[in-house]
Amino acid sequence: MLVFENLEPLSLAYATAVLFVAYLVRGVAGFGSGLIAVPLLVQVFPVQEVVPLVVFLDYVGSASQGLKNRKAIAWREQLPLIPFSLIGVAAGLALLSIAKEAVLAQALGVFVIVYAVYQLLPFPTLTGSRIFAAPFGLLGGFVGTIFGTGGPFYVIYLGLRSLDKSSFRATFAVNFLIDGAIRLGAFALFGLFQGGVFLGSVAALPIVGLGLWLGGKVHTELSQKAYVRIISAVVFVSGVLLLFKM
Repeated sequence: MLVFENLEPLSLAYATAVLFVAYLVRGVAGFGSGLIAVPLLVQVFPVQEVVPLVVFLDYVGSASQGLKNRKAIAWREQLPLIPFSLIGVAAGLALLSIAKEAVLAQALGVFVIVYAVYQLLPFPTLTGSRIFAAPFGLLGGFVGTIFGTGGPFYVIYLGLRSLDKSSFRATFAVNFLIDGAIRLGAFALFGLFQGGVFLGSVAALPIVGLGLWLGGKVHTELSQKAYVRIISAVVFVSGVLLLFKM
């Protein structure tokens, strides 16, 4: 279990370092914590424990930063996602409860490798109708429940809807809060977020808070594109390592 006081010293140091770096990056770049933390922590800890922990930490981090530009939220784009996300969460919970640990880890490895490559490819700007809320809401809920990082699918859908920058950010922020609340409630209901996982999450909050605070203070000349490349490289390597996890 991810209860910090019961961990071996090396495991504790590793978990602390991974969480600090992941949320330092999020504090600087505004994204990437789950994509870094989940595949790296799964190298040492079970997927079924890592995912609820990171979902909780991401949720607390987002809620603590507040929801800005509430008036810019595109509710007509957000609301259609919710029922399909619920279906995806239910399907993800079913798989999470029956799949073997090694299979989940290797599936996570494939997912993050594909996502890392996708991030680096120069895809053209596309548009699409609101009907795409069905597949992307389903995938967002499903993948987010299994791997703790379903955000890319919501980003793709909102991108298809051609929202302006402020509306995109505000809508994605409220989507994360709604989707995260659904997943946390489902984890608690199915017994995946109790005991050691809950205590580990609480113990990790100071590390996450320090990383977010320092990240917010860091001033760097790296562009958003450079951050995407760096994070994608880390994710790609961790994905390759997961493919060999037994």
